Amino acid sequence: MPIRLEPRTHASHLMRYASPLIAAALTVFAGAILFAALGRDPVLALHTFFITPISDFNGLAELTLKATPLVLCGIGLSIGFRGNVWNIGAEGQFIMGAICSGGVALAFYGDEGPWLLPLMMLAGILGGAGWGAIPALCRTRFNANEILVSLMLSYVALQVLGYLVHGPWRDPDGYNFPETRLFNEEALIPVLAEGTRLYASIFAALAAVGLGWLVMAYSFLGFRIKVVGQALAAARYAGFSPKGVVWTSFLVSGGLAGLAGFAEAAGPVGQLNATFPSGYGFAAIIVAFLGRLHPMGVLLAGLLLALTYLGGEALQADLNLPRAVTGVFQGMLLFFVLASDVLIRYRIRFGGRLVRAEP
Repeated sequence: MPIRLEPRTHASHLMRYASPLIAAALTVFAGAILFAALGRDPVLALHTFFITPISDFNGLAELTLKATPLVLCGIGLSIGFRGNVWNIGAEGQFIMGAICSGGVALAFYGDEGPWLLPLMMLAGILGGAGWGAIPALCRTRFNANEILVSLMLSYVALQVLGYLVHGPWRDPDGYNFPETRLFNEEALIPVLAEGTRLYASIFAALAAVGLGWLVMAYSFLGFRIKVVGQALAAARYAGFSPKGVVWTSFLVSGGLAGLAGFAEAAGPVGQLNATFPSGYGFAAIIVAFLGRLHPMGVLLAGLLLALTYLGGEALQADLNLPRAVTGVFQGMLLFFVLASDVLIRYRIRFGGRLVRAEP
């Protein structure tokens, strides 16, 4: 029996926002099957994965810690995606932001002051934005594919970090471990609650959500980005520059990813090391799509993806399952989101005569 996808005459607006919830429910169901196949009690495993990590205040603090870089990167990516600009290299921009902010901390090591942390933050934003400017230049000047360029630059940034922590920035008192000196107290983001890892960087993520919503909903810049992304011919007729949208998208998303890198380096890590990259930039792609490219949706999706990181650690500690379960859940979530999006625009038809195009 032939099966085909038939375009819908009208995509449901309600289902567009309900599909992330459906995708999350399907992910939980598929996860239960996975745990059963691994010989674990599905109910216990799901409770350990979703409930145990946030059962106390310290767990909630850890949730905000993981969500902060995801939300910062996700807000920037969602703005670009709304303009049909595909930045897949937030991971590299995240790393370069950490490198630039860490370089400031090391350059003024032993000569710190209250000005150091703002200077590090500025360096992180500029480092991420500068790294994002490379694919923007390649796209607008040479018509290169920004997906490939931004993605490959992530691995270049990783090699730059490896060179620095193995070479000129390596801690002379670190017994040859590939890491820099620990940042001094003036170069660290303050902790809001003693005894937890609730850092003040959470305010940067919340500010990014608010500003992102205001820009995309009420500003002329946001209107221009949406018009270029949805109707390029109309945008050109109105005099909107697609190249300007490319530059804006990459600079904003790169700057926010660099800010996330600063928050991670000057927060929980407190230094640069060879294991610093944590995949936040790649996971933020899931966050952006799961959040429907809307700032408030990105915030909620960032919290959900952060919970998968904590849940993977809880499963590893309590049920002796591999930490790779985190990646499996994130992959299933992305799969179900994309599948739901397809079914919003198309319906499945069984049977009927398929018309083949003549060669």
